[in-house]
Amino acid sequence: MPLRATVLSERFAVALDTLWPEGRRDPQARLGLAVSGGPDSLALLLLAASALPGRVEVATVDHRLRAASAAEAAEVAHLCESLGVPHSTLAVAVAPGNVQAEARRARYGALAQWIEARGLAALVTAHHADDQAETLLLRLNRASGVAGLAGTRARGTVPDSEIPLLRPLLGWRRAELAAIVDEAGIVAAQDPSNSDDRFDRARLRKALRDAEWLDIEAIAESASHLADADAALDWAAHREWREAVRTEGPAMIYRPQAPRAVAVRVLARVVARLDGEEPRGSAVARLFAGLVAGQTCSIGNLVARPSFDGWTFTPAPKRRPPKD
Repeated sequence: MPLRATVLSERFAVALDTLWPEGRRDPQARLGLAVSGGPDSLALLLLAASALPGRVEVATVDHRLRAASAAEAAEVAHLCESLGVPHSTLAVAVAPGNVQAEARRARYGALAQWIEARGLAALVTAHHADDQAETLLLRLNRASGVAGLAGTRARGTVPDSEIPLLRPLLGWRRAELAAIVDEAGIVAAQDPSNSDDRFDRARLRKALRDAEWLDIEAIAESASHLADADAALDWAAHREWREAVRTEGPAMIYRPQAPRAVAVRVLARVVARLDGEEPRGSAVARLFAGLVAGQTCSIGNLVARPSFDGWTFTPAPKRRPPKD
């Protein structure tokens, strides 16, 4: 193996070892890689196959949203065969609505099923520093709070599951990953949406190319710091819930003691518990402001009333059908 490839493989192995200490304890444990065929995920495949020979498998999710997607999955399968890495293509149906959000939901659902069926220990994705920085800047432009600004954590869980989700490339730049693929003589697939100005991320990516004074790695690190802050607020909100929320019959009473950032999270949890759906952050912020001002408020199918004993949340009265 060339010196550069050896150094990169060792760098990847160190990052992965930090995120996945279970791999040291169980040398038989295997990882599942999500590989789309783009340069980032192909670099992940090459690095992981080198660092963990015989201990990785690959899945390519075919969302069937583009005519080329099946051929791209077949190219990944061919590369995996040449590397001796097992490969699966997971075809999914994307529900109508927000295409990107529904595609993400379908993708992670299929990957979770694949991980469990194959007996793999964790899922690994190719999110990197440029992804972190772009997401933070996009959300800053939308006035997001701490939860929205929090960067992707290096270790988390696959949505709606307990499967570990590892992101060992958060310290790598997009250009570094593309160079790995180019040096291997592999032609990566290019998603046309990445250069489509109809999408905010594509426009931002083009703007960042001309803003050399911006330090992408520093921005990505700030996103990581915000993720730590988000986790701290969650911890405080769990404590506030235990100490300041009580249930009385069909109602919940919250006597806030914590600062606004924590209280808003507790309010969101109260609404989700009683109403059965996660409320929008903007709606919870308006609810908090109204209650602080002493107003009776409604959110979803709930009514919230301030009193000397705290804020009381009850189901809204059912509407009577109109008389004939």
